[in-house]
Amino acid sequence: MPRLIFPLFVLCLLLPGPGAARAADDRELVKLPAMMQEHMLSNMRDHLRALDEIFLALAEDRASDAAKVAERRLGMSSLDSHGADHLAPFMPGTMKAFGTAMHRAASRFARAIETADIEPSPKTQRAIYAAFQEITANCTGCHQAYRIR
Repeated sequence: MPRLIFPLFVLCLLLPGPGAARAADDRELVKLPAMMQEHMLSNMRDHLRALDEIFLALAEDRASDAAKVAERRLGMSSLDSHGADHLAPFMPGTMKAFGTAMHRAASRFARAIETADIEPSPKTQRAIYAAFQEITANCTGCHQAYRIR
């Protein structure tokens, strides 16, 4: 038995660990001109910065500021500033649907924050979390289905 332990130990060291062998990226490639690729990536990075700003504002009891950032940077009001109309023709229908759903969810998130600021309660807090999850669920869904590089 002891003779088997060492070879098995060595074999275990040589075997690839979890995640070592990456699966092929089977997400749909959305081909965009280089300038549009950078534009889209810039928009998504701004979305992440906006989420950081929203959480900081909420942590500092500045709900009104959080709602403004959510609407202006992520919500339906943000579409013009992000140049969404220029990107849309390059996107598959489902990708557009994810984007639209995310922007609508962000507008609902802003309303949920405003409601919670007016009527603070566990119920309104849960509504904020649920609305936030709807935003990130659309981001996650899109990123799981599509890639641009």
